[in-house]
Amino acid sequence: MKYDFTSIIDRRGMDALALDNIGRIHWGNEPETPREGFDPIPMWVADMNFATCPAVTEAIIRRAQHPLFGYFMPREEYYKAIIDWQSRRNGHRGLAKEHIGYENGVHGLVTSAVETLSAPGDCILLHSPTYVGFADDVEGLGRKSVCSPLKRDEDGVWRMDYADMDAKLKEHHIHLAIFCSPHNPTGRVWERWELEKAMEVYAANDCYVISDEIWADLVYSGHRHIPTQMVNHWAREHTVAAYAPSKTFNLAGLIGAYHIIYNGYLRDRVTARGVATHYNEMNVLSMHALLGACSPEGEAWTAELLEVLEGNARYAWEHIQKNYEGIEAAMPQGTYMLFLDCSAWCAAHGKSLDQLLKAGWDVGVAWQDGRGFRGPCHIRMNLASPLGRIREAFARLDEHVFQV
Repeated sequence: MKYDFTSIIDRRGMDALALDNIGRIHWGNEPETPREGFDPIPMWVADMNFATCPAVTEAIIRRAQHPLFGYFMPREEYYKAIIDWQSRRNGHRGLAKEHIGYENGVHGLVTSAVETLSAPGDCILLHSPTYVGFADDVEGLGRKSVCSPLKRDEDGVWRMDYADMDAKLKEHHIHLAIFCSPHNPTGRVWERWELEKAMEVYAANDCYVISDEIWADLVYSGHRHIPTQMVNHWAREHTVAAYAPSKTFNLAGLIGAYHIIYNGYLRDRVTARGVATHYNEMNVLSMHALLGACSPEGEAWTAELLEVLEGNARYAWEHIQKNYEGIEAAMPQGTYMLFLDCSAWCAAHGKSLDQLLKAGWDVGVAWQDGRGFRGPCHIRMNLASPLGRIREAFARLDEHVFQV
């Protein structure tokens, strides 16, 4: 490979929440400090333990060499980079500058859209498992989250339950849904027919959609991300879509998401809400980071990253299938997360999920409690580390956790 995805980079003391917050309490779901003799392997926070694409750091350095950082407006190149990337890689058609708006993170967009498209006390539909942050966003704004469970079919693939979605939309008079595509934490990449059917259900219930597509670039071989807005005309006109380079290029600390909203009325309302708070101002270095990311080198780097991530996911999934009876997981189709159902294993061994989590934490496997994701006996694992670290994590699980 041209790029380095094997070096183990020491992130301690370099503002990495994934390592520096182990053993501390901030969100309340941090892994505990490992026992003496074990270093932590971060597998909880959804960022990567790979250096970002060289084109990103080079773009930041070039801009930082100019010593003025005053007020600015986004360059035309910023919009062009997004349009070219989204059109070429993700199939957006007819995307133009006016459809794109900067957002200080996906959560910022979600909260702006929720406040625009619902009223306090309203119910909002999500799928469960669900990304923990979206339920917090909804409930923190005085709304109520209602979950439609995803179900695994006979092949172990996570699927939407359209009848349940329809029933809950009707029962709770819901007119706004938060949709995750690709799905975190299950790693599902939805097929076109699935998206079409979901949009039929939403349309029949006059339900707007906030579509989180921050994982759109991280899709494995044999699968393809289809933007929600490209499913049909109704979806294009009733969907607020969230994107960011942060997952693909490990840029969460720079803050720099953006929305795509085709409907002019909807776009004006969501944008007005974000502007009114005065929080939604772009960082000039984030803009240049995106320009580096969306370059030809950024695309080449992403291709190699996907090869590494899919290899890691395949290794982890096969190891679990072979060695951990009672631990259920679906092979991810995208993202870099793995969602483990530990129900059968815990029942068979008389262990609670808390005990299982702590057994991993004790030996430095800093995996994440899945209950916040509406998984009753689940663990989420981040696989975006050099394969050597993933192998080491599973070696520790083999020796100290699952040999009981």
